Amino acid sequence: MEVLQKELDRLNRTPGLSATLDRVDKIIEMLTSVKDQIVQSGMDTHVASMSITRIQNPIKSTFEGINDDLKGVTVTQRKLGKTLDKHFPLKDLPSEHDAMADQESLINRAISMHLLREGQFSVASTFIEETGDAATLENVNDAAIECQDQVDASDNYDDEPMDEDRDDDEEDEDNDVDDDDECMSPLEDVTTGLGFRQRQNLSSLQSHELEAKFSQMYTILQDIKSRNLLSAIEWARSNSVELEARGSNLEFELSRLQYVWLFKGPRINGLPDNELNGTAGALQYAQQNFWRFGSRYIGEIQQLANAQIYARNLSESPYRHIFSTETAFTDVASSFTREFCSLLGLSAESPLYIAVTAGALALPLLIKYQQATRAKGTEWTTTNELAFETPLPERMLYHSIFVCPVSKEQTTEQNPPMMIPCGHVLAKETLQRLLKGTRFKCPYCPAEGLEKDARRIMI
Repeated sequence: MEVLQKELDRLNRTPGLSATLDRVDKIIEMLTSVKDQIVQSGMDTHVASMSITRIQNPIKSTFEGINDDLKGVTVTQRKLGKTLDKHFPLKDLPSEHDAMADQESLINRAISMHLLREGQFSVASTFIEETGDAATLENVNDAAIECQDQVDASDNYDDEPMDEDRDDDEEDEDNDVDDDDECMSPLEDVTTGLGFRQRQNLSSLQSHELEAKFSQMYTILQDIKSRNLLSAIEWARSNSVELEARGSNLEFELSRLQYVWLFKGPRINGLPDNELNGTAGALQYAQQNFWRFGSRYIGEIQQLANAQIYARNLSESPYRHIFSTETAFTDVASSFTREFCSLLGLSAESPLYIAVTAGALALPLLIKYQQATRAKGTEWTTTNELAFETPLPERMLYHSIFVCPVSKEQTTEQNPPMMIPCGHVLAKETLQRLLKGTRFKCPYCPAEGLEKDARRIMI
């Protein structure tokens, strides 16, 4: 690693190419000047010949200087590349099975969603068009719309039956099942057929509404980065019902930070020095907006109001921690992104980013383990669990792991944790081994119970 660091330091010490760019600009300037002279002379051949001859040597010497500059950078880059290749040689993964080979649609969807999250809307649109059959996608969408129209028409017809057509209705009832099947087949293909489901995964991403949502999110995040919370507060207020149903405090978090930012005054927040800024502006903002949070955040509101007393000496007040804004805007931006994506039914972070990062952290140990087991002539055959703990950061641990205290085996989807009436938790297979008929005795206490009383728990 010392050799790599040395080469990297050498590359960082390489002079910039600003002088090279100046030389290129000089050549362009000389060529433009000669072109103007020739045009002004009325395309005179003698003037053209003399002008070109005059700049020939200066352009040649300038080109030599450009090549010398690029040569130094190229040599340094090549040395670094060779050092990287030497210390990190390319090796084939020691696996004969590609677990993602049959998951192309999921991979494409993850890439598309990542591009949309990053605001690369045109790239995402092009990617979706090139990875999916646009004509087929359009046919699937048309079939779904046509089916929905038929269902709506059927509902309206049933609501207002006509007497003279009652006999026809009775005959049609015999064919309802067939009609429904015919109508639902395109939709069932979309939702259950593998080929159509793959296309639907990409088709759903072509929604202009989804693109508009992410565009709105990035606009608001840019405002937050610029210390402007008004657009974020407006969005939170328009979605307050959904946010409250999720137990989110985003709207109050944004309003509280707006109060704090106004409280700081024009010297810090850079806003106009008027009655809407400073402690007076903060108090006015609180009176206009905090009433809606009184039932849930009365304690926090009281602290914000009491801080008015310490306005001249806030740094030594008991409320100084509330008015710290060093990471406040970054934290509220993360909260906003999380809640915005949650209302769209998406995770707060890009699944593609999480998968690639987790894979980069775990893959070296997995390769090392597989090489070691192959050298000993053994293989790990359990597909639902790993032979060792994967070293991932806490923010990437989304599911708790439960190990049965009796069998010492990790629970899986097929062998889930079960809570028995006494409150102890065992793996399902362990519980089945303890059964005597339909009854069992807890291995940790004298309690007994029935199999039907055991409940699966979700950790």
